[in-house]
Amino acid sequence: MRNVRILCVGKLKERYLTDACAEYCKRLNAFCKPEIIELPESRLPDNPSPAEIAACLQKEGEEILSKIPKDALVIPLCIEGKILSSEELSTVFTEAAVSGKSTACLIIGGSYGLSDAVKQAGSLRLSMSRMTFPHQLARVMLLEQLYRAFSIAAGTKYHK
Repeated sequence: MRNVRILCVGKLKERYLTDACAEYCKRLNAFCKPEIIELPESRLPDNPSPAEIAACLQKEGEEILSKIPKDALVIPLCIEGKILSSEELSTVFTEAAVSGKSTACLIIGGSYGLSDAVKQAGSLRLSMSRMTFPHQLARVMLLEQLYRAFSIAAGTKYHK
């Protein structure tokens, strides 16, 4: 896997999160070319209706789908996704690379998640945990797990 694109709805606001992401991106450069694309988060009222949420997810979903590279391994992160160990995630990337995939595209939605169209575009729906995390923290966690997965595949000492 030579390229890893992470599509994120929303921008990181806290410096400690941007610093952590920058560190993991720097580390990932040893294994792949990481790219983070921040997409605008739709504005919703304080108490949005289900219809307003659905319209928001559809709009964000269309933008996400337009940014997915052709022939990429597409992995949306969603609560109903599969929970994998770090070793299993490493195997997913290794097998994808062996099968000819040069790009992985991982997708982190906004506060209300991802549209069904985005989830259906994925070849693997991934869940970080059965616990709920802020989507901004999910970016740091995902980058760390990507670094761990590539480290496992390379046989480095990072993963113990």
